[in-house]
Amino acid sequence: MNTRRVTYQHTIEYEVVGTSNLFHPQNWALLSAGRIEDARRFVVVDGNVEKHYSAAIRDYFACHHIDVKIVAFPGGEENKTMDQYQSIVRQLDAFPIRRRDEPIIAIGGGVLTDVVGFIAGSYRRGVPYIKVPTTLMGYVDASIGIKTGINFNGNKNRLGAFHAPQMVLLDKSFLKTLPRRHILNGVCEIIKLAVIKDAGLFHLLELHGAQSVDACFQDEQGSLILDRAIEGMLEELQPNLFEEDLARRVDFGHTFSYGLETRQEARLLHGEAVLLDILISTLIARARGLLSEEETSRIFRLSEALGITPDASLLDPGLLCESLDERTYHRNGLQRVPMPRGIGDCTFLNDIHADEIESAVKSLEDWITIKHEII
Repeated sequence: MNTRRVTYQHTIEYEVVGTSNLFHPQNWALLSAGRIEDARRFVVVDGNVEKHYSAAIRDYFACHHIDVKIVAFPGGEENKTMDQYQSIVRQLDAFPIRRRDEPIIAIGGGVLTDVVGFIAGSYRRGVPYIKVPTTLMGYVDASIGIKTGINFNGNKNRLGAFHAPQMVLLDKSFLKTLPRRHILNGVCEIIKLAVIKDAGLFHLLELHGAQSVDACFQDEQGSLILDRAIEGMLEELQPNLFEEDLARRVDFGHTFSYGLETRQEARLLHGEAVLLDILISTLIARARGLLSEEETSRIFRLSEALGITPDASLLDPGLLCESLDERTYHRNGLQRVPMPRGIGDCTFLNDIHADEIESAVKSLEDWITIKHEII
């Protein structure tokens, strides 16, 4: 044998930047990465952004003499497909952009930033891109990591890559145009982080979460909640960007939810599936003595106080078991299910059984039934 070893280290570095009035001509954030003289930008926006901001985006780039191509993406999990991927790539290839100093700009929700990130990672074997999340889900979760992907063959994110953006621009004023359901969708990811990692964040949600939801997180306390959630996510992601360690706290709420989303795509948003997973996991943790009765009640009361109503009719123990099996395969043969050990701490389980899942589903159905009878 004649063996040659190749070793190369590549530094991953990007900025997560808070800003405001993103499309004001004097705000240079969108142009702070890449060339700006005799330059072009390929911008992908979702339907909501196109409706509210397309004129402002065109005016912004015209003011700075940037040749811009704006492509509308319909958004929604059902459009996270190879067909949509190819449609956008064809338009990109017809534009086109310089390979290193004219970053693609993705402005929209988590589905859009996932798709555009995958395009940026695969087009010409990788071009730079900037993410601008406009949903709460994207703001606190989907946009600030480096995972990209599209759904394929009936599976979520089956095709994808790790491809870091040049920059993530956070402007919370976009959240003002979100329907309440989509605000609550993102809140479920904040609850996830609070339960599994940050008792202080959980307490903030108890004190101010309902008020901040009503204010679309434009209030002072809402800003504190968002900042703390983002800091917590980055603390978890940064040491493990490429997921060499498959035991990840941030996978809390993302074991049983996988099957729910796949089967109930038309009825469940991502965060809604995550919340069902959180509540099922909470009940399993309580049965194992990892959570006290009071801690379990606090988690359920928080969901209720924030106005999130889980739909237990979507729960099927068999489907949840199948989802656990799929995630076990994804996690290289071990369940590695993150579970709360008290509020704000975490342990990992590798021996969850079908009877535990079935018992938790029954308990959650009973809780929802009792709550509806009281109402």
